[in-house]
Amino acid sequence: MSFVTVEKPRPHVTLITLNRPERMNAMAFDVMVPFKDALEEVSFDNDTRVVVVTGAGAGFCAGADLEDPGWLDIFNGLTVPGIARRAMKILDDVIKAIQDMHQPVIGAINGAAIGGGFCLSMATDIRIAAQGAYFRPAGINNGLTSAELGLSYLLPRAIGSSRAFEIMLTGRDVDAAEAQHIGMVSQVVPQQDLLEECYKVAERIAGFSQLGVELSKQMLWAGMDAGSLHSHMNHEGHAQLFMRMTTQNFEEAIRARKEGRSPEFKD
Repeated sequence: MSFVTVEKPRPHVTLITLNRPERMNAMAFDVMVPFKDALEEVSFDNDTRVVVVTGAGAGFCAGADLEDPGWLDIFNGLTVPGIARRAMKILDDVIKAIQDMHQPVIGAINGAAIGGGFCLSMATDIRIAAQGAYFRPAGINNGLTSAELGLSYLLPRAIGSSRAFEIMLTGRDVDAAEAQHIGMVSQVVPQQDLLEECYKVAERIAGFSQLGVELSKQMLWAGMDAGSLHSHMNHEGHAQLFMRMTTQNFEEAIRARKEGRSPEFKD
């Protein structure tokens, strides 16, 4: 049985599913390593314009696998501190792989996103949740820290610092309705409509310039780290000039509008 499945449910849309529902798709190494491999492979699939990530069964991802996290050969010969460092690097690389993908990534949050699963959900570019989904920063409840896998970076930027501090320091659950209210997710839909709604958003994105979408994603993430408005505007300006001067997309958009049809961007 494959713990990660990759499908193409729509033209130019790839669905990657964490597929260990009996363990709520927990972050065991035999799930996370193939998941990272799938992300990197799909990133260079130039027929894929948008990626949707979800979990099988009732949960999106339950975070750390408390039953059996698994073992990798790279742990051989290491002491416990060394193993812990290697393990954290593997999980960190999953989060960074999502952000580094050429395509926008839509998180189809079908159920519980707990601990590392909360972090994983926040790494996606767009989040759409089922009505029964919820988010929990588990570490603080387990005597640890809720700051893991980039959550203390990603969450304040998504919902503001005060809300992020309150959620991460109290360790409380955030249900789907509240998540939409505070901007953690863009939509909440019935469970049975979740993937279809994600595909609808994906198909709209896929209709635009592939290069334009890729650069827009990069600019949005770069803006999170920009040192000043001035420096980032220069960054944006070069990206826009690159598109305008090296493609015929703008001319095609004008022609299509005059002719009453959808543009066909060739980049």
